[in-house]
Parts: sequence; structure tokens; C-alpha cells
Amino acid sequence: MLNLFNVNSLVHWEEREINMRDHMVRFFSEEVRSFLRSVNPAWDIRRVEAPALTPRPLISDAYTNADIWAQEQLTETEAPLVLRPETTPSTYVYMQHILGNHSRTRLPLCVWQAGRSYRREQEQPIKHMRLKEFWQLEFQCAYTADSGNDYHAVSLEPVRRMIAAIIPFPTRIVPSDRLPAYSQTTEDVEVNNGDKWMEVCSISRRTDFPERYRTQPKKGPAVEQDVLVLEIAIGLDRCVYNWDLATSL
Repeated sequence: MLNLFNVNSLVHWEEREINMRDHMVRFFSEEVRSFLRSVNPAWDIRRVEAPALTPRPLISDAYTNADIWAQEQLTETEAPLVLRPETTPSTYVYMQHILGNHSRTRLPLCVWQAGRSYRREQEQPIKHMRLKEFWQLEFQCAYTADSGNDYHAVSLEPVRRMIAAIIPFPTRIVPSDRLPAYSQTTEDVEVNNGDKWMEVCSISRRTDFPERYRTQPKKGPAVEQDVLVLEIAIGLDRCVYNWDLATSL
């Protein structure tokens, strides 16, 4: 990892690190697929890629323009776009599309993305890994709220183990020091890299899926159900950074 621009929070990644990031994407996605289906074989799991440029109305109001990189509108008719601060909104749009009327797609459904996101982070030393441009691996796992499975609870230890399998530092699960408005509960996975306990992953039970899940029985009226989302959000740059520290010792 190199800071060649001499600008805080903007880094170059070299081939060894890029290869490890690609390996992490493959390994983590297979591990998530495995433990979800071990709990319920019905999980439909798909990968998608969406544009980094995202319509501003899809971004949570919790992000002000002081937090994100917003496009300057040159005309009044130009769509307001931002560089996404997270992949969730574009994943939700795709999930709504494939769950729409006349679709055979059913819950539980997990859609995931690996790609860059962007935020106006505070100027801090690189060791804190508060990058302005960073790689996220985010799984949005939607299921009906009346499910008998507590997917959030059963995911915590498998996610900790899969991260510990890649990063040879002590790992732990702790309650998040911030609870987003969209989350019923959020836990973080942290690694101890000798300098600090660093968050590398957050696991949330989200309540902000944009619509209720609608099914049509063979007989009788349509049924609508509330939707919960297990979100597993992994900071790939932080994982690579800590792996690099561990393998350089």
C-alpha cells in the first residue's frame, strides 16, 4: 500500500495486495453461502455489480453533502448523482427488481456486491484506514420478519471465524459503538493488529428494505409480509491492510 499522491486517505495498491483482495472476495462469499444454506437450504444467493454513480434520492438522508462526493449539476434537468457511500441502495434496487410481480424469485434472498465506495473521511494517518475511496464487500440477506431463524445471531461466529482464517491476528465480536437508524442491532468484528482493535466488518439486522414482500397464493388474496435484512459489510481494504501487517512481521 503506497501513498504516492501525498494526499491523506488516497492509496495505491500493488499486485500482491490486489491478488489477496480478490482471494478474500472468493473465500468470504463462499463461506457466507455455506453457512446461510447450512441454516436454510432455500437461500437464493446472487452476485451483482451496480454503478458507483448513484442517484442522490436513493442515498440515505443520514449522509449530507459534507459526507459524500456529490456531482455538480450543470443544468436543472441533469439527474443529481453521487459517488456511492455504500453499496446497499443499489443492491436493494436490484432485489426489488427481481422480486417484482410475475417473478419466480422468492425469499430468502441474498444479493452481494464487491466494489468501491466513497466518503469524505476526516484527515487521519493511514494506520487508521479511514480511506476516501475504499473497497466494500456487502451481503444483503433478506428474509420474512416472521422467520423462525435468527439469521443475525447465527451469522456472528461463522463470520468471525472466516475473517480469523485469513487474518492471523486475534479477533473478537463486540457491540457496535454506533447503531444506525436502520438497524435493530449491529455487532462489529475487530482484529487486534498490535496497534489497536480495528473494525473490519459489521453485522446488522436492518429494517429499511423499501417494500413489503408480496406473495400470491393459489387461492385467496395476496399476502404481504415485513422484511428483515441481515447485512454483512466487510471492509476489504482494512482486511488487506491487517493481513499485510500480519504477514510482514
